[in-house]
Amino acid sequence: MSGIDGCLERIMDIPGARSVTLVDGASGLAVAAAGRHDVVDQHEDAATTTDVVRAVLDCPALTTGPTGDDVDEIIVCGTGGYHLLNLVDGDFGGRLFVHVLFDEESGNLAMARFRLRGILAELAEDGHAR
Repeated sequence: MSGIDGCLERIMDIPGARSVTLVDGASGLAVAAAGRHDVVDQHEDAATTTDVVRAVLDCPALTTGPTGDDVDEIIVCGTGGYHLLNLVDGDFGGRLFVHVLFDEESGNLAMARFRLRGILAELAEDGHAR
């Protein structure tokens, strides 16, 4: 894979992908972005989705379970599409995650989840998430 830019390009190639933002969850800042950010820009996207990720991770009812049962994905469904928030594995000071917006009509949730996990696993293996 060709680093973060290559990762974002591959994510945007998933059918139905409209935008993607790679976010530093520790600071709430956008690291990189691609696609059309029609409603909010990549920086507002990063800040507001960081609040969502932190709220889920801080909720004992959603994060308690067997050892190793951590939240690694959050799905938000709307009337015109769905949002996938995936936490990126890796050894880094903060917690990186991606926010991908998919169009409901041209996207496929199952395929999007499968392909996104594969792309992010490669990113973490390549050491670009470190």
